[in-house]
Amino acid sequence: MGLGSTAKKLQTVAETAEKLYAKLNELREQIQDMRDTLETTNERVEQLETENAHQRALIEALAREEGIDVDEVLADVESSESSDGSNDESSDGTDETVEAST
Repeated sequence: MGLGSTAKKLQTVAETAEKLYAKLNELREQIQDMRDTLETTNERVEQLETENAHQRALIEALAREEGIDVDEVLADVESSESSDGSNDESSDGTDETVEAST
């Protein structure tokens, strides 16, 4: 009787270990997928930031050609957003409004 009980316990431990190993492999695949997605997202964000910087430079150059004071316009926008209570600035002080529209 002792050997049968031990064999059954060992079989249970082996089955549990197999399930755990399968789950570990599944989690490993999910983590790799998340890393791939994160890498792709980071590349896209970098590309969008670069495009945004280029567009901003072009808009500022065009504004200067037309005699528009870019800093004054930005200050006016910030002051109107603050007075409206709809300030779209993030906690680090960057303006997300321009970035979201591109």
